[in-house]
Amino acid sequence: MKPFRIAVFASGEGTNFQAMVDAWQDGYFGEPDATTIELLVSDKPQAPVVQRAMQAGVDTYVFLPKEYSSREQYELEIVAELQRREIDLIVLAGYMRLLTPTIVDPYMGRMINVHPSLLPAFPGKDALGQALSYGVKVTGITVHFVDNGMDTGPIIAQQSIEVQQQDTAETLAERIHDIERKLYPQVVAQIAKGKVTLEGRQVIVEA
Repeated sequence: MKPFRIAVFASGEGTNFQAMVDAWQDGYFGEPDATTIELLVSDKPQAPVVQRAMQAGVDTYVFLPKEYSSREQYELEIVAELQRREIDLIVLAGYMRLLTPTIVDPYMGRMINVHPSLLPAFPGKDALGQALSYGVKVTGITVHFVDNGMDTGPIIAQQSIEVQQQDTAETLAERIHDIERKLYPQVVAQIAKGKVTLEGRQVIVEA
């Protein structure tokens, strides 16, 4: 039986990537040969996440966007690599490139992202700064399917967190990231085990 194959896209430190690898190696995604983290895709050759992938024995696909004439050009190459490896799920984990329909459309319903707010509140950049400026008392994180909008895809899971009076963007981010590193692998495990179904905008998650 073909394993469920995951590709992670990341551009930075790779803490969410590491959380995925740890969960996978600990058997959280099921039997070791039932699910694999097949590939890391990164636009930053020197990013720490690339080193994390090498240490974990995960193959890497690293590219330099400036060597291409358009986003679509390098995304076509990425899609070819994903299809060659028969990737079932793309996990965006701090990937700092805007995506075009070139890659979103063929993986609609098979690409997920984590965002540091309770969507649809505060989409886009600097969600934590937006939340603090607005003065909300509760924010959180959202794991959602990716579509061609800005953080507009169907919501899979959310978890809230209280905003404390003394919070700065940095202290709030630290607590948000702690939640991300737990909730995101949990969602990936549910998808890998076939417990997540997408029907229109409604996401059904089996217990």
